[in-house]
Amino acid sequence: MEITMNKQRLSLSVFFFLAGFNFASWTSRIPTIAGALHLNEAELGSILLTMPVSSLIGLPLSGWLVTRYDSRIPLTAAFLLNAVSLSLIGLADTSFYLIIALFLFALSMRIFNIAVNTQAITLQKQFERKINGSFHGLWSLGGIVGVGVTTLLVSLEVTIVPHLLSVSVFSVLATLITTQYLLRNDRSTSGNKLSLGKPDPAIVYLGLLVFFAAVCEGGMFDWSGIYFQQVIKEEVFTAGYLIFMSFMALSRFISDRIIDRIGMARTYVLSALLIFSGITLAILLPSFWPAMVGFSLVGFGTASVIPMTYTLAGTSTKYSPGVTLSIIVTYGIIGMLIGPPLIGYLAHAFNLKVSFILFAFAGIMLIPISQLFFRLEKKV
Repeated sequence: MEITMNKQRLSLSVFFFLAGFNFASWTSRIPTIAGALHLNEAELGSILLTMPVSSLIGLPLSGWLVTRYDSRIPLTAAFLLNAVSLSLIGLADTSFYLIIALFLFALSMRIFNIAVNTQAITLQKQFERKINGSFHGLWSLGGIVGVGVTTLLVSLEVTIVPHLLSVSVFSVLATLITTQYLLRNDRSTSGNKLSLGKPDPAIVYLGLLVFFAAVCEGGMFDWSGIYFQQVIKEEVFTAGYLIFMSFMALSRFISDRIIDRIGMARTYVLSALLIFSGITLAILLPSFWPAMVGFSLVGFGTASVIPMTYTLAGTSTKYSPGVTLSIIVTYGIIGMLIGPPLIGYLAHAFNLKVSFILFAFAGIMLIPISQLFFRLEKKV
């Protein structure tokens, strides 16, 4: 039994790592794509709207798939589509084709996200210790490696097409090898139908936590490279993204221990303060080292929020894990829908430094929302 559980954990770890690697391979190439297609901040912000809109469209489908089938089936199919659509992003030579590629990429990513986290929550219940944070840590580690590979390829002047095509081929091969070891027979038999009555306050609070985390996390993914390119004037524009991802991964690997020591309620407060102080530092002192320190604080602060919230979602007595995740991920997608494009519009209207105040606000909002959730839990 223990050997099987470890194989399942290892296979899930591979998928989390590859998902982070693929996502970072795309986001770290955003400045390259924007330059090649001659996009200004507002135009780029509008194109980035494709991803959260596609994710919203994919949410009902993903929720239905994880309640209709074992989660490994939509997980595998979605990740294969994700790998193929990544190569289409590299091949896009017009804004129209880029939008189509991003639509497929985001749709497959949403289905994969629900399926892989359903697996993670189910597997977590079989372990005596917390392991969910380590899965998300591997996602961030994959992101670090992805940014590192992109930074190397940019310095070697390797173009985007062979870069993303290579990542796609590797992802397909890894999926075909790893999928056989995923958790089986995890489809829930109850809690699969949404109630149209009064919303569950606990799930609403969890959704809001994911919303504000998504504004920060998604915005940093999309705009940290642009910030270092345009505000910091750094030629190797991936430096800010890389330090952000590095500290996010570091935090996620130790987050389970931090939570065990100080509790989830205090961890949310700590996360909020780190995000706020990090963004403030990068805005007030827009030079290389202060920005690097600031982005590292933001990475450390954002890291624990989504894994913690997903773990809390798995304790819901009203819905199955797949349905609960579908509900709260909707809030996250709305955060992605509002955050990154709004940064683009604010940057176009004012400047990029001013627009980053949005991240500081979203970060500090984690404190009152998390306090409301834990007060509600004490009453139950």
